[in-house]
Amino acid sequence: MDIAKILEGYDLGNITIGVLGGHSALDVCAGAKKHGLRTVVIAQKGREKTFTKYYKSRGVRGCVDEVIVVDKFSDVLREDIQEQLREMNTIFVHNRYFWVYFDDFNKVEKEFHVPIYGLREGVKLEERDVEKNQYYLLEKAGIRIPKMFKSAEEIDRLAIIKVNEAERGYERAFFFADSKDSFEEESQKRIDSGLITKAALDKAVIEEYIVGAHINLNFFYSPLTGELELMGTDTRRQTNLDGFLRLPVKEQEMVREYMEPKIIETGHYAVTMKESLVEKAYEIGEKFVEVMAKEVAPGMIGPFALQGAVDAGSGKEDFVIFDVSMRIPGSPGTKFTPYSGYLFGESLSYGERIAMEINAAAYAGRLSELLT
Repeated sequence: MDIAKILEGYDLGNITIGVLGGHSALDVCAGAKKHGLRTVVIAQKGREKTFTKYYKSRGVRGCVDEVIVVDKFSDVLREDIQEQLREMNTIFVHNRYFWVYFDDFNKVEKEFHVPIYGLREGVKLEERDVEKNQYYLLEKAGIRIPKMFKSAEEIDRLAIIKVNEAERGYERAFFFADSKDSFEEESQKRIDSGLITKAALDKAVIEEYIVGAHINLNFFYSPLTGELELMGTDTRRQTNLDGFLRLPVKEQEMVREYMEPKIIETGHYAVTMKESLVEKAYEIGEKFVEVMAKEVAPGMIGPFALQGAVDAGSGKEDFVIFDVSMRIPGSPGTKFTPYSGYLFGESLSYGERIAMEINAAAYAGRLSELLT
């Protein structure tokens, strides 16, 4: 795709920031509006009121200027909608929805002729069954990851099994096992209940379970400055696990007679880390940026997250990373940690930081460096 040619037809003094309606859309739109950019949301019918009503721009309130309502998110690939977006000088901000709600991501890579801020193929590399996926990149970077088991026969410690759900293939069902026997017992329960399929189980990730404080390191890499920034830190809220863990042990045992805890993400909350870990966080972030520059052209652009836990089993604290988000994380609470404020004087949301970067690039004539 010739980004430079598309930009030739744009009025760079009147840029619109576009996003699919969900995940991090409000974060992106609020930041864009704060920095003088217009916004457009592609909303799916039945899920549009957040954008058409509650946060629609009206006077000094709201952050969503335009809404294009479609039957399904993948309709953004329609040529008439793409043309409408280009007429609005739209730069699209990538999020996870581009993978979850599109049957063929190849069409996003090849047929979506609207500039995307960030690495267009990033969400694909988050998957476990593609070349140069996140595990490959983490290992290349020398970043510690959990021990991986190729099969249930190899399990020799507590492991977490990550397998796609039968009904919602984009969500993962998690369960635990410490041996081949427990793996077979626990997996069969979930197959019998219809939660997972045997085919999905055959593609499951089996990895060592790290007992440690979970933390997501939310970064921003600027090709304009060549600097890595730590935007903030958070962790996940998960259902029904969070509610289960609030019960005393006796009640947990009662509940488990008729319900198994599930680990389904419902949100995030801000956390901080002690200052002695900040340098370690930056070090692994820089390693990841370096390996991306070598392995995946044009390298990391803008937001990404290294998600893991702090392990102190060896007597010293180390980050162990078990997931990578190669685009904006769906975590607006990132703003409510102090790390971006230490750099900019006040804490910034991802939406604000993205808008600042796009404005700076447009002013400097370097916008094509940020787009794919």
